[in-house]
Amino acid sequence: MDRQTYTAELAGLRELRTEIGQAEKTVAAAQKELDKLGQQRARRVAGLAGYEGAQAPAIAKASGLTLADVVRIAPLLDPTPTAVRAAKADDQAPPAPAPVVEPVAEPAGAVAPALTRPAVVEQPAPATVTAEVPREVEDQAVVAERSAEVPAAAAVAVPTTQRPVGESVPRELPTLPEGPDGARFEALTTGLVSKRPPYTQLARATVFLDAATGDLAVRDQVVRLTLGARTPGEILDAVLATAPGTERVYITAGAPWHDGAERYSTLKDAVAAWLNTPSERWTTAVGAGRDKLAGHFVHQRQPVGRYGPAAAPDTDMVEIRSIGEWFDADGADAATCRQAFTLLWQALRRHWDDVVLMGSPSQTGRDLWTRTIPTKGKWAGGYPVLSEELRALLHATGGQGRTELILPPRVPEQLPALVEYDRTFAYAKHLWKSPVGTPTRITAQGFAAMTEAEQAKALMSCSHWNVRVTVPAGWNHVGLLPAPVTGDRAWVYPSEPGTTFTTWAGGAEVHLALSNHLMPWKVEILGGLVFEDGKPLDDWGKRLKSAWADLTNLSRIHGDERQRQAAYLASRAVRSVLLFGLGGFAQRPRLVSGTTPVGEALPAGVEILGQDGEVVTWQRQAGFSRDPNAHPEWAAYVWSGARAALLDMKYRDGKEIVGVAGALHARPGTVVYFGTDGIALTERQPWPYRGEPGDYLLKGHLTGPVEHPTSQEQYLTLRGQGRAELAAKGAEQS
Repeated sequence: MDRQTYTAELAGLRELRTEIGQAEKTVAAAQKELDKLGQQRARRVAGLAGYEGAQAPAIAKASGLTLADVVRIAPLLDPTPTAVRAAKADDQAPPAPAPVVEPVAEPAGAVAPALTRPAVVEQPAPATVTAEVPREVEDQAVVAERSAEVPAAAAVAVPTTQRPVGESVPRELPTLPEGPDGARFEALTTGLVSKRPPYTQLARATVFLDAATGDLAVRDQVVRLTLGARTPGEILDAVLATAPGTERVYITAGAPWHDGAERYSTLKDAVAAWLNTPSERWTTAVGAGRDKLAGHFVHQRQPVGRYGPAAAPDTDMVEIRSIGEWFDADGADAATCRQAFTLLWQALRRHWDDVVLMGSPSQTGRDLWTRTIPTKGKWAGGYPVLSEELRALLHATGGQGRTELILPPRVPEQLPALVEYDRTFAYAKHLWKSPVGTPTRITAQGFAAMTEAEQAKALMSCSHWNVRVTVPAGWNHVGLLPAPVTGDRAWVYPSEPGTTFTTWAGGAEVHLALSNHLMPWKVEILGGLVFEDGKPLDDWGKRLKSAWADLTNLSRIHGDERQRQAAYLASRAVRSVLLFGLGGFAQRPRLVSGTTPVGEALPAGVEILGQDGEVVTWQRQAGFSRDPNAHPEWAAYVWSGARAALLDMKYRDGKEIVGVAGALHARPGTVVYFGTDGIALTERQPWPYRGEPGDYLLKGHLTGPVEHPTSQEQYLTLRGQGRAELAAKGAEQS
């Protein structure tokens, strides 16, 4: 190469450099635009995850992403079972160096004795069973399960040696401290007693509105309204123009709070925005009087909007509520829903002269209970409320309904069938006995010093135990006791032989672990609380069961189809009164919601729920209120008894045991799912159904082979198919 050629090449290289620079700028601009579009896509994918029915494959196809990319953006959409993810992570993770820790001695426990079980009637094998399809069915109660930290005032020592359980990380539970701190747990709250109210609740003028059609059921007529854009202000204007003086509006269909939900990342944001839609005539009620609540309650499907005139928000409050708090309307029109409330009031009126249907079944249930507080006897002065420390302990250690999907290899990959059983009006069966008064604390040493008869009596009493549990060698069935874990599930049920964990459980469950007919578990008592056996819920439960039975019978025999449907809905409402009334006794730490104009300082410690152009909607924990009807010991005891009955329930004729039911009476490897008060199995069972509270009702049968569900959502889909198949077979037979 000569000098002239060299110089020419340099010039060409400079030109090429310029062209490359321009191309790089073009690529950078395109990349910037691509990144911008990619971010928009990611935000939309994340927003779609807020919809509970969202499916990752559909979103992946629509967005052009791989399934892995969708799951990376929105982990909630991951369809992979938790157990599989955990196992995969364990396989791929490099071995971590063993931490250097000082050995910690486990708390000493007293081993509880294996208890003798009474003889029961043998039942035929499942294969020989034929079952009729009942006309009346009982839906499962879905009770949200949340773990909560014990407040600082109730901070206590926790055990430090727990083995990991299942696919989740163990969660440490509080224990009872020693010394003066422990004495506070055994005390009562001064000046707080559940008493019979000296007043009668005031009834509120109530109407029922189908927001989809505009039909308004008011008194004995139905009027068609024009609702405009279905904002709260337009609904209230239309309703009050037709029915002046209305104080409560139940939405029976249409869910206007979901209008425009696609614009929000979650349903909760959409509901909050709807509740706070600006109106010239209406604003958020600020409350007035002791019995009036202020502000809205934000819930994805059952919100409560409380409004007052813009000129005077502390007067003439009007509520907008969902009928779903009481029952699933299931297509019933507004007039039928109103008739259901009429029948509900009439059924309860036979047992309470002063019954008033309040805004929610929880409020109604607890108000009715207060009117059963005895006027004679030991508790004539009312039932004392436990200390805040002990209520916090029960809140943290007393789980609710058992929800568990059992995965292969514990059950087959291909299910021969999916058979659903549901316990009719389940919690009503467990109200006959409940803990009352100040509990007696039992230490491990104190339990060890008891005779075996005294130990058995303590475990069969109304009690709550801190125990260390070991699954026995050779165990091949479902888990018996709940173990605390982190995450949304809060509790798991270990069943692997040799697994050891520390937990709290009610006396019914601990007694079952020691006395079940298959194999007693090893249970070490670390401590416990034994209450006096009482009947604070018995009268309340009997009255509600009687009202439920009357309405259920009416729903079967009435000659008019509309009346039958209304009676059935009313029976479901009685169930909600009991179910949510019981949950109200648990008295979770209060969640207070409110709104603040945009730009103003928010209150301390709030969680932002949503924001529009005018206000920020927030909520915050307000701790435990001085509620005279706070009795978490009752809710915890009933929940424990119901969980035990999912495993083993006895049918009695007087005092004689004439049969048994529950998961432990099914063959190992046949139980697929536990759902609060129901079980799904792979084969039918010889469990009699008498139509009484607690009985196991055959509710669905999906003929196999069925692919094992890998998530609760998949199970619920299969459950719906099984119910439809069983109903179709029943229709064919009739």
